[in-house]
Amino acid sequence: MLDEIQKLKEEATASLTGLRTQEDTENFRLQFLSRKGSVAQLFEKLRDVPKEDKPAIGKSLNELRTFLESEFESAQKKIAGEKRADTGSIDLSIPGRKRYIGRRHPLTKTAEEIKRIFTCIGFGIADGPEIEDDYHNFEALNFPPDHPARDMQDTFFVKADAGKYVLRTHTSGVQIRVMENNKPPVRVIMPGRVYRNEAISARSYCLFHQVEGLYVDKNVSLAELKGTVAYFAKEFFNAEAKLRFRPSFFPFTEPSAEVDVNCFLCGGKGCRICKYSGWLEIMGCGMVDPNVFKYVRYDPNEVSGYAFGMGIERLALLRYGIDDIRLFFENDLRFLNQF
Repeated sequence: MLDEIQKLKEEATASLTGLRTQEDTENFRLQFLSRKGSVAQLFEKLRDVPKEDKPAIGKSLNELRTFLESEFESAQKKIAGEKRADTGSIDLSIPGRKRYIGRRHPLTKTAEEIKRIFTCIGFGIADGPEIEDDYHNFEALNFPPDHPARDMQDTFFVKADAGKYVLRTHTSGVQIRVMENNKPPVRVIMPGRVYRNEAISARSYCLFHQVEGLYVDKNVSLAELKGTVAYFAKEFFNAEAKLRFRPSFFPFTEPSAEVDVNCFLCGGKGCRICKYSGWLEIMGCGMVDPNVFKYVRYDPNEVSGYAFGMGIERLALLRYGIDDIRLFFENDLRFLNQF
């Protein structure tokens, strides 16, 4: 029996050296390692071996089976590796997997362009909390508790401390925080997310982004505000941009104005983007109300200033000719890949 085991081992070892393909390995398995293979047949003969010889012969059989299984597995891995390395087995006509390269979101591109324009003329950049207290979001901006101007803001109130906290409705609260912590002159823009409790539609969303600006120093004039806004419009849209200032009202500026730029898509002739008026509204602005200065302990007799604010989504809609604000938030690759 021991001679048969040794003979089978030599035969199987010789067969292992001749394995070249997966078909060869399968034939080897059937011949030696399957249920009806040579090794299994020797185990069946173990029943006829004298009792005193069974331990030694059984040990030899187990060693043979373990050896052949190990060698067989190694041969399989070697053949599989050679097949993967064989370029002749690869169909080079099959298209490869396309790698998608990330790009900046159109809102990010628009915000970065706005920041670039203003930092080039000396504005810094400030940030503030998105959960704001009532004082910085309303009161210090000349919104008394019973002021009707509060009705202009559709506010999300945070359930904390009897409604004294809100999701900020504008980044104007950052203006107050900057002036509280810095003496004039102040020249800064405040980009960030803001929230309004509005019905979601093609023209409005509950979340959007703003960039507000503030400049405070001695003898700041309305002419400087108009010059700054004109510079921005020409840099952001085109050098031929024409502006129109319309009187308006904001609690924290006086006088106040809304700014329109001639429609760069139709050249002022009228199209669906400008609602056939030839003009596109781009921002609100005005001279800082003296009451606001009192809240931050600036002397309105010594300093003056201007402020402005614009929606990043609105500017992106106008710049790219998009007619639905919801597209910015749906993360549809068919839309985003266009940018």
